[in-house]
Amino acid sequence: MKILVADLEGVFLPEIWINVAKKTGIEELKLTTRDISDYDVLMTKRLSILDEHNLTLKDIQDVIAGLEPLDGAKEMLDWIRKRTQIIILSDTFEEFAGPLMEKLGFPALLCHNLTVDATNRIVGYNLRIDNQKARAVKALQGLNYHVIAFGDSYNDTGMILSADQGFFFKPPESITKDFPDIPITRSYDELQVMLTTLLAN
Repeated sequence: MKILVADLEGVFLPEIWINVAKKTGIEELKLTTRDISDYDVLMTKRLSILDEHNLTLKDIQDVIAGLEPLDGAKEMLDWIRKRTQIIILSDTFEEFAGPLMEKLGFPALLCHNLTVDATNRIVGYNLRIDNQKARAVKALQGLNYHVIAFGDSYNDTGMILSADQGFFFKPPESITKDFPDIPITRSYDELQVMLTTLLAN
């Protein structure tokens, strides 16, 4: 039996931190896992910037409230879920993604959560488990699933390489150079063609 796992931001949703950067004018918040492969380094930097600029969880949630899924994302998920199950494996946080899940039709989402103090400042982040994407793939394989994985960032490479079949979706050039052997899809149309082939074989 086949099951899909996929990243969230950059695949079905716009990058949340990039939109926070645009709203606040803080250029450093544009950095994502497409730019920095070490997630702890990236999140430590983000929290330091939020603290420096006195930004709270509500400030970020206000930006998120104005976001919409990528064009065609909801339809793509609907197309997938008519054919097989999909689990979204994301390094975002429940406090960020929650409001957007309704717009995507409530797909299954596994992600992390935040520690927020009494003044609504984000003071820490809590990983569900280290290397959760690759380990989720291994767990599904342990349940006798054939896993197909796709994503767009450095933090997706573990699950893509651990999966029975995996590929990138609209990755930046830097990632394709670092992982030249991983296949690429660059649109939802190409994604449908790839998945139709993989699910049929």
